[in-house]
Amino acid sequence: MTNIPPIAFRDVTIPAHVPEHLIREDYPFVFGMTTERDPFNDLAASWQKEPEIVYALHAYPGAAPAWVPRKAKDLRTIWMDAEHFSSAGGSIFADLLGESWVLSPANQDPPAHGPFRNIVSPVFTPKAVAQMADKVRMRAHDNIARFAARGSCEFMSEFAFEFPIRIFLDLMGLPQDRMQEFLEWEKDLIHNHDVEKITETARNVVSYLHEAIEDRRSNPREDLLTFAVQAQRDGKPLTYDELMGFAFNLFIGGLDTVATNLGLQFLHLATHPEDQARLRANPSEIPGAIEEMMRAYGSISLFRTCSKAIEVNGVQFMPGDRVALSATLGGRDPDEFPDPAEVRFERRPRHFNFGYGAHLCLGRNLALREIRVAMEEFFETIPTFRLAEGHVVNYTLGLIQPIELPLVW
Repeated sequence: MTNIPPIAFRDVTIPAHVPEHLIREDYPFVFGMTTERDPFNDLAASWQKEPEIVYALHAYPGAAPAWVPRKAKDLRTIWMDAEHFSSAGGSIFADLLGESWVLSPANQDPPAHGPFRNIVSPVFTPKAVAQMADKVRMRAHDNIARFAARGSCEFMSEFAFEFPIRIFLDLMGLPQDRMQEFLEWEKDLIHNHDVEKITETARNVVSYLHEAIEDRRSNPREDLLTFAVQAQRDGKPLTYDELMGFAFNLFIGGLDTVATNLGLQFLHLATHPEDQARLRANPSEIPGAIEEMMRAYGSISLFRTCSKAIEVNGVQFMPGDRVALSATLGGRDPDEFPDPAEVRFERRPRHFNFGYGAHLCLGRNLALREIRVAMEEFFETIPTFRLAEGHVVNYTLGLIQPIELPLVW
């Protein structure tokens, strides 16, 4: 079943250029909803029978309308076309607060995007991430040790959320004792459908990040916030909007992306014992397996706004039209990935779970390392694990994530 939250979908005015036969009211991946149906082999698979691009009435955050392309080729076309599709409209948090920053560099367009990305990208290179390897492994090991002897865990709350949050707090130089508070903020920002609550939480996050940024000006440390405060662009320090957009973007990405992929991939391993056994016996295959599971279990949707009229795959996009770019649908495109429901570790896919093109996620190297280390440490410490008998997985939608994942061994 799919559970509709206690809010009414807004009345939608459909633009004149949208053909009636492309309008859909039943787009499944709506923010704030949950489901017990399989988001991938059921919902995404059934959506592959729809036209290649549809106008879904509730696909954009806030249950607003957006064009939804389902073919990988169209996703790539739109991702690569900054002239016609702007990234700047992809975040609602600053708008809710009446502020002018955007998530940087994720929601910056050229020419601002490239120079800003170049400023911050050295922090996330493979070499830079490798220097964190010991701390990442220590965090994973210590976390697993808390429940290893018990023979079971609730994977999402006891590991998938906590482990990457602790790495994020290390990276940002933020206090570990506020982990639970940050987790609650993240849930309100990403999974809540109450606009007033989202606004309140966004205000709390901005206030906290502002205080932390100001503290780094007078008390610099070896952390990412200090790096941003000391960074310069054209010989000048970053502005308030640039600093806040960068810090807020890290807050969102650092607290949820890894947790989501850990949940989906460990669910796969718990329900596909042959794949778990293969990776335990051949740990060198883990990096490729992670990429393939990211393809098969694409969890994110990213957004663009049409800024200049253009036709894509026979569909007319007009300025102001919003577009939902679903890694879930793109990863299940049978023309791009034959037999898309099959997880094939040797596939080496070009998936969309970190975005695509110039806006490929800066934190990709760190996220992949965290997931790999989590698997290695689990396999080292925990015997073959499985999903608790009788448990029915319930997922959040919008950002697809298991709500609870009880594992036993």
